Amino acid sequence: MFFHPISSFSIALWPLIVVLLTATGASAQPAACSLRIDQLPDAAELRGFRLGMTYDQVKALVPQVQFGQADQFGVAKTSINPYFDPHIDKVAFADVRTISLDFLDGKLVGLWIGFESTFKWQTLDAFVAGISKPLNLPTEWSNKRAGRQMSCEGFSLFASVIAGSPSIRISDDTAQETIATRREEAAAAAEAAAAMVIGDQRTKLFYPSTCSALQSVSAPNRIKFKDKDEAEKAGFKLAKDCQ
Repeated sequence: MFFHPISSFSIALWPLIVVLLTATGASAQPAACSLRIDQLPDAAELRGFRLGMTYDQVKALVPQVQFGQADQFGVAKTSINPYFDPHIDKVAFADVRTISLDFLDGKLVGLWIGFESTFKWQTLDAFVAGISKPLNLPTEWSNKRAGRQMSCEGFSLFASVIAGSPSIRISDDTAQETIATRREEAAAAAEAAAAMVIGDQRTKLFYPSTCSALQSVSAPNRIKFKDKDEAEKAGFKLAKDCQ
């Protein structure tokens, strides 16, 4: 059988082409970051902040900072505006517009720094390349929305340009998962509470927890059901005043 010489040549080169394409694709992938939170250097660009700081440690760094009450999930947020606040040290926070701080159970778990137009790296590419070196990070960050992201061991960084100048956010991923879990559990508990009904063991009637007629049922006669289906299976009927 006769084979066209070009086709035979192409077939012979195909394995090599596949290898080259695979290698090219692999090299285009962002480098892995194996740093842990406690290994992140105290870079000057972070202005003394680092994840894990307590309220007292932040207060020692910026005496003017004010902390609000933590919410039901243990989360508290605050911010400082070095560029606009005349009481904040302009030298220590040079070129910084705003710093936002997120706390969980009294520990700093989210840090966002927005820089001014006087900051040394203004484009996103220049900022990522510049900030990676003092933080001991790979220079190849993943594209995410309009910015760049780097995921490390237990924390992540996101760089973007806001109002014409760069910004960086550093997040404790484990803490974010804890917050999400607490919110999900609270939502589930609220849903369960809303579905719960109260039965009157004397009359065999049940009342939704939001029914005002429930007030007429004395405490000794009350019995809880997780929902109306459970109450009906137990032989209880919905009270007419709640229909």
